[in-house]
This record gives sequence, C-alpha cells and structure tokens, in this order.
Amino acid sequence: MDFSNGELLSINSYAINPSRIYRNPAVDFLVKKAIEQGEGVLASNNALTVYTGKYTGRSPEDKFIVYDDLTKDTVDWGNVNKPFKQEHFDMLCNKIAEFLDGKELFIFDGYVGADPKARMNLRVITDTAWQCLFTRNLFIRANPDELKEFKPEFTVVSVTKFFADPARDNTRSEVFIILNLKTKITLIGGTSYAGEIKKAVFSAMNFYLPDKDILPMHCAANMGKGGDVALFFGLSGTGKTSLSADTTRMLIGDDEHGWSSDGIFNFEGGCYAKCINLNKDKEPQIWNAIRYGTVMENVVLDENGNPDYSNASITENTRVAYPLEYIPNAVVPSVGPHPKVILFLTADAFGVLPPIARLTKEGAMYHFLSGYTSKLAGTERGITKPKETFSVCFAAPFMPRKAIIYANMLGERIERYGTRTYLINTGWIGGPYGVGERISIEYSRAMVRAAISGDIEKSNFIHDEIFNLDVPTSCPNVPHDILIPRNTWQERDAYDIAAKRLARLFVENFKKFKDIPKEIVDAGPRIFE
Repeated sequence: MDFSNGELLSINSYAINPSRIYRNPAVDFLVKKAIEQGEGVLASNNALTVYTGKYTGRSPEDKFIVYDDLTKDTVDWGNVNKPFKQEHFDMLCNKIAEFLDGKELFIFDGYVGADPKARMNLRVITDTAWQCLFTRNLFIRANPDELKEFKPEFTVVSVTKFFADPARDNTRSEVFIILNLKTKITLIGGTSYAGEIKKAVFSAMNFYLPDKDILPMHCAANMGKGGDVALFFGLSGTGKTSLSADTTRMLIGDDEHGWSSDGIFNFEGGCYAKCINLNKDKEPQIWNAIRYGTVMENVVLDENGNPDYSNASITENTRVAYPLEYIPNAVVPSVGPHPKVILFLTADAFGVLPPIARLTKEGAMYHFLSGYTSKLAGTERGITKPKETFSVCFAAPFMPRKAIIYANMLGERIERYGTRTYLINTGWIGGPYGVGERISIEYSRAMVRAAISGDIEKSNFIHDEIFNLDVPTSCPNVPHDILIPRNTWQERDAYDIAAKRLARLFVENFKKFKDIPKEIVDAGPRIFE
C-alpha cells in the first residue's frame, strides 16, 4: 500500500522526496486518513463530506498549456487555451518538489478509457487523502497484476496547499492548472476543487485522441437492453448526469467518452454529479449512490450530519463523486456500440428555445460548434445567476484543438452510422429566468425517452423559422402546450423580441469560425428584423 519512507518519487526529471507515499490505498484507509487529518467528516449516509474552501468551482482563467514544438501548431491558442513557457513550468515544478519535501503523498495509478485499445495509463499524485479517494472513484482502477508492471503515461500533480506567486511564477493568480502535453505532466495548485483533476485529464485526452481517429466527447452515454446507445451533450447544469441516469436504461458513463471505429467507451470509472436540490424520487440512482466510499463536496450538513441538498449557502455547485458500480444498472466495462441517438442539452435562460427539436446532420454540427447554454450559478467562480454562453463542442474549456476538427469527426460519424440528433432545452419556458419557470425534469425525461425510442418521430413537426428547427407538436407524457415556447408566454411580442435577440447571438458567435461550409452555416438560426 505504501512505499518505504524517504523513497524518491520521480515526476519525469523532477524529483520529490516525501516522507511516505501511499500508492493505491483502499477506500477504508483513505476515509480514515481523511478524517484523522481533518480533511472531512462522515455524513449520516456515510459519505465522506469535504469542503473545498475558497474555490468551489473551476478556475478557467487560471488554466494554461505549455507552448512548445508539439503544441505551437496543434493547439487552438486564444482566451481558452493560453500559452505557458516551458522554463516557467520547470521553475514551478522545482518549487512544488521542494514544497512537498518530507510530506505524505497519495498516489492513484489506473486508467483513462474503458477500451483497452484506447486507454491511457494515468498517475495522480495528491497531498490529501480525500482527493486520492475522489480520483479512485472517478477513474478506472488497475488490478493487482496490472499494478506490478504499471508505468504511467500521464501524470497529474495536485497540491492543494501550494499557492502560486503570480509575480514570480508567471501565473494569473495563486491558482494554476498547467498542462504540459509533450512531457505529459499536469500541475494543479492553489485550489482544493477536485473537478480540476478530472477536467485536466479530459483536456489531455481531447488533445491526444483525434490523432488516433477517436472523437473525444464531453457527454454522458446510456444504453437500452437492446444495445441502443444514446449520447447526452451539455455543460454543467443542463441535466446531463440526471437525464442519463435513467432507471430503464444502463449507464455507460455520465461525462466523458470516446467514439472510435468500434463504438463508444467511457473515459472514467465513476460519476461526478451535481447534487444541489437532489431529490430521491426524481433522481433515485444518484441519491442511492451516495453512501460509504462516496465523496461529497461542499454539501451542507445539519447538526445531525444529514445532508441538506437544498442548501446553497456554500455554493450551488455541490458535487458528489462515486464509482460507476454504485449505479445498479451501470455497464461494466463501460463500452457500447455506435450511438443511435445524440441529444444536445441546453438550459436556455431566455426561455425561447423549444423543449425538443430535431436536427439534420448539418444542424447537429452547427449546434455542436455553437454549444449554447446558460451557465448556471456556481459552476465557475463568479457565476451567481444564469449567464448565456457559447462553448464549442459543449466543452470549450477542455478542447485544445480547433473546434472544426471535432465537428467534422462528429458529422462523419452521424452520417456513417445514421445517428438521429435532437436539441433539448432543459431551461425555462413561459418567460426568461426570473419570470418563467424551469422545465420539470419529468417532462425532460419524457422527451428524452421519446427521442430514444423513436416515438417522437410519430408526431407532426412544424418549422421554427427563427431558430431553423423542426419542432414536434406532440410528445408522450408531455403537455403539448409547452412544446411551442411562444405559446407559453403571456406576451407574444416579448417572446419574439427575446427569440430574435438569441438568434442574433447565435449568428454573431458563429462568425468566429472561419472556412465553415455554407450548408453548416445555413443550418443555424436566422436574423429577422
């Protein structure tokens, strides 16, 4: 379980001399250690509950990629992918190694990718027991025989107690997430938010996999008993995890997948679900997965240790991390055939997008490139109310290459395998945020099921001229009057104004893409004065 005291830990050429290294320790050990060290407490449901302090969401402005001969022409540099000099990375590595001298460290060795032909050997080094448990839950564990010969291909070092000095370390703040894609090392520090670990690994896979003709995707995936796979794209807060966790279907994964010539495979071995306002009746799979071995982040406990999932006093971005096998109908190993259906989820705070609409291949590529949603409170620092955003591929912060590379791969696969695609709005109807109401998860789930089963195709469709979408007029177990959003607004003129405003935002956003085929541009919303 642990290396001998004083053994040097090599991170490429950066030597760390810890007092003790715990390698792939058991759940019991990590839970006990975390409690002993004051990192967390057990809730009444026996989940380890931790509080991440100042940072309760991702810090996208503090993420960098090392600029070198591998990345200079392959990374889509800009506001999302910001360059970091190799010499500054080396200096920071040395400072971290010095900081960790004589300290206890925890190591997870395992895999990213359930498909053995596409997986990557992953090592995560942390300075807290709870982050090691988090990592153990989120990624794919190696068996004892595999660990004997295990050699990491990609290493993440997460040092929660080390804070950068921007003036000396050339970071933006005390927080840093720096990917060195050539040496395959990522440094994380200044923050305890564990989501930075998984998203750094996801970013790396998004860079490496296209060269293997594998499409990396920020999506959930589930499968019916007949092997029919559905993909769920969407940013945090759109319902991706909740809607994919369907008791009538088997879960492949809730967040990150690859699409190869063989089919779908999960990157991870666990789930990282939002649990604000978690309800046992509405989301039983997630509720029942929260038990011993699970990590709860920033969930408020009452005086008896009971989780109060409705309490957002710390953050609305409360999270729970649990292994995939905690879901009773999970697919293990988490692989599946080519998807029959793709669902793009958006939480439209304007309240103007239809709850469900059918997309052509070109429309799917347009909305994949656009990645529209409203960021919800707490998912990133500074977000306190819904904010409209366009995130390419529904994953802009994690996509190092040019978006068209991923979009072309998606379009090619949709055409090759005859995959049906739909846009589903899990946001507001009857008016914008603050006026209308959010679409119930029961209705969203009914629309998802109708799309997957094909029952939605039995409906009549009408064309929405503003958004250039085909909208059904009926759907099983959904009131027909909510399917046409204009009909849900008391003031129809106000709807028209809001819809045209959003259409203009789509068009203006799409101008940033260069050399996009006309048929894709024409598949998007239209501006009517």
